Amino acid sequence: MDLHSSVLRQLKSRREGFSLAQPFYIDPDYFKLDMEMIWYRDWLFIGHDCEVPRAGNYFTAQIGDYPVVVVRGKDGAIRAFHNTCRHRGHRVCTSDRGASAKLVCPYHQWTYDLDGSLVFARQMGETFDKSEFGLKAVHCESVGGYVFVCLADEAPDFASVRATIEPYLKPHRLWEAKVAHRSTIIEKGNWKLVWENNRECYHCAGNHPELCRTYPEAPTATGVQGAKDDPFIAAHWARCEAAGLPSEFRMDPTGQFRTARMPLIQEAESYTLSGKPAVRRPLSADVPISHAGTMLLFHYPTTWNHILGDHAISFRVLPLSAEETAVTTTWLVNKDAVEGVDYDLDELTHVWTMTNDQDRAIVEENAFGIRSPAYEPGPYSLEHEGGVMQFVEWYSNFMVNRLQGDKARLSAVA
Repeated sequence: MDLHSSVLRQLKSRREGFSLAQPFYIDPDYFKLDMEMIWYRDWLFIGHDCEVPRAGNYFTAQIGDYPVVVVRGKDGAIRAFHNTCRHRGHRVCTSDRGASAKLVCPYHQWTYDLDGSLVFARQMGETFDKSEFGLKAVHCESVGGYVFVCLADEAPDFASVRATIEPYLKPHRLWEAKVAHRSTIIEKGNWKLVWENNRECYHCAGNHPELCRTYPEAPTATGVQGAKDDPFIAAHWARCEAAGLPSEFRMDPTGQFRTARMPLIQEAESYTLSGKPAVRRPLSADVPISHAGTMLLFHYPTTWNHILGDHAISFRVLPLSAEETAVTTTWLVNKDAVEGVDYDLDELTHVWTMTNDQDRAIVEENAFGIRSPAYEPGPYSLEHEGGVMQFVEWYSNFMVNRLQGDKARLSAVA
């Protein structure tokens, strides 16, 4: 039986409400199939508009085998390209981020304009046509300050993502925020383990003392399990909606992305040990009330987010191998906020720096145990792990559809 057939059979026969079989978490061939079926074919969060505020600003990322560069053009548009020179394949941009009037490959100085067109290639002969050797474009969409890319030749329609998340993001004006801090950690576990850990707070009380000062561990806080029946959450939604802030839980029918605005514990306004704002200058004047809680945004497979009144935190997941995952956390603040005046960086980042490291340890111990020949899928908690079950269901359905040759509507880049 070939790999595709084997994976398809396992997913179709998996026991509902249980974790996945061992190969899904450790097998390199299963990992390659994940990359081919999901990561190389779907929309992925890659960064923020404010990371490329001016023409010539760029940042790079590695998505599996694909190096990618995201750059702001002279016309203000944000574009993405395969970061591979059309001459002999050298990476054009070798730094994580930078600024340049043009993109110049350091190998032989082939030079590209910010729209990807080749403008200089020395001594290539009279018959050489520069117009045929521009950088290859990657599908790129910006919504509410978030930049998504898709590596596929034809990208799935982005309209439903935009329609769902843009109204929730818009009041926070993240496209004009600035990065206060960024960190990347490597978790020695499969990307699905990273997500499963994120999708429940069953583990929070025993592992996240800093986070639990402000974030409720109640299963309703995920939005998936009975949030609208929780009177505290319902009252919070009503208050926020009355202030013009879209807040109620919304999830795409496929389960791939969702939004909701959730209250923090008691009088907490931010993820600090005191619960008080970490930044004196509000993130956006378009959020007219205090105690607006955290606006949660999830989009499988790459991002979860917490957007508060004083700052925002984005998390980007990129798989490195079957058992290694890079998680990048970015803290955004008002563009005019001054470190040391409007915020203390340690206070701003402390809770999630600690929480990230605690989650890294959890994921790595989880992965360690799954490698055991004695491992077999175990049951999720119906009370606390509805979010995990929803993620696993999305993954299973998504993979089954792709493996069976899903012919969902696709749209090419305009």
